[in-house]
Amino acid sequence: MSGYTRGFVSRVHCVNFLLRLAACAAACLALVAPQVSSAQASAKATPLFVLNSLDADVSVIDTQTWKELRRIHTGKQPHHIYLTPDEKSLIVANALSDSLSFFDPRTAELQRTVRGILDPYQLRFSPDMKWFVTAGNRLNHVDIYHWDGSNISLAKRVPTGKTPSHLWIDTKSTVVYSTMQDTDELVAIDLATQTLRWRVKTGSTPADIYGLPDDKTLLVALTGGNGFQVFDVSGPQARLVKEVKTGNGAHSFRTAFDRRYVYLSNREADTISKIDLQTLTVADTLPAPGGPDDMEVSSDGKFLYAASRWAKKLTVIDLEQKKVVKQVNVGKSPHGVWTLDHAPR
Repeated sequence: MSGYTRGFVSRVHCVNFLLRLAACAAACLALVAPQVSSAQASAKATPLFVLNSLDADVSVIDTQTWKELRRIHTGKQPHHIYLTPDEKSLIVANALSDSLSFFDPRTAELQRTVRGILDPYQLRFSPDMKWFVTAGNRLNHVDIYHWDGSNISLAKRVPTGKTPSHLWIDTKSTVVYSTMQDTDELVAIDLATQTLRWRVKTGSTPADIYGLPDDKTLLVALTGGNGFQVFDVSGPQARLVKEVKTGNGAHSFRTAFDRRYVYLSNREADTISKIDLQTLTVADTLPAPGGPDDMEVSSDGKFLYAASRWAKKLTVIDLEQKKVVKQVNVGKSPHGVWTLDHAPR
């Protein structure tokens, strides 16, 4: 065999080897690519929910593109939203339809509708996962349900006074607190006996409640005022210990990423206050146009999502830059906001 021929054959073998190597590489990529694609799809599939109270539906938003993917009918006046303890369902409370809509928190698919739940405005599970509580805002009662891990059954309907609004349950699952927005009161209900423990006067139009981990201190937002009140609830009767100014129309709380702070939306002031939970003072103020209401914080603590109640928008605030970076069109009177990809509560 000539040198030219031997060189030609060597080159052929080399080319064949490279082709086989390329084929193997392509096969490996084919195996890996679907897994990467699946992981990316899973990350993108975690939607953000915004309840449109006056449209009777929920906006499902893609947080990668910041586009509204679709609207899903719920029931009349969906206001608040809560995750089941097993994290398999997201419950939307439809106050005027007397129903609960269960959604898959990862796909936003409607799982089921539970009817006959009288006037569910606000809702909350107890930390021990045994109780499910709703506030009947227009019918003046708090309903306490047994929760068996899948279904609810009414334990007792507790008359409370006029217009129960927001709820908080202590860490030991012994007491549920509720504000009375039209009688300016805070009430405590014993969960074991489903009876009232006490009631105390508050400032004007109390709304959301935030309890500190020690179970001794409650913060009560005053939508008819310009801040929040601090109550000591460690004794037999609640005691007012402090009042803090934040902005007009103080309404809803949301825990910050590091849990040292809590955010408070000021609906009329178009601001959000950052409250230091160690000193109970205002640490910072953020702009939030359009009547900020309920809020959510991203899992990395970089962004705050606020329902702009009067503007029909979801407002995205960069917490490092302290400014609005995006607004997304949603429905009428957006209220509840939630995503599975949220900061620790």
